[in-house]
Amino acid sequence: MPTAAAEELLAAVREVLVNVRKHCPPGTGVWLLLEAEDDGYRLSVRDDGPGIPEGRLARAAEAGHRGVADSIRGRIAGLGGTADLHTGTDGTEWEFTVPLTVESR
Repeated sequence: MPTAAAEELLAAVREVLVNVRKHCPPGTGVWLLLEAEDDGYRLSVRDDGPGIPEGRLARAAEAGHRGVADSIRGRIAGLGGTADLHTGTDGTEWEFTVPLTVESR
């Protein structure tokens, strides 16, 4: 993976970690798993916090808070990848997939 692409992926992970620190109670566990696949990379960032309440991200975006849309989803989309969010009362998981060959966008 080119350095610039790796830096963008790292910046998205950093934003997820900032959100964990900001919105989860102290002592919340966080796990990262990076897997190389035939066609790219899969990076999961999971926490065992309280989860994101339904509608919270939509309300934040409506209020002009674009951190998730731009700093997470936008960065991964810029790499040609996807950012999937899974959340519930047992925690939150972001799953980023990035193609093996990342082109500058």
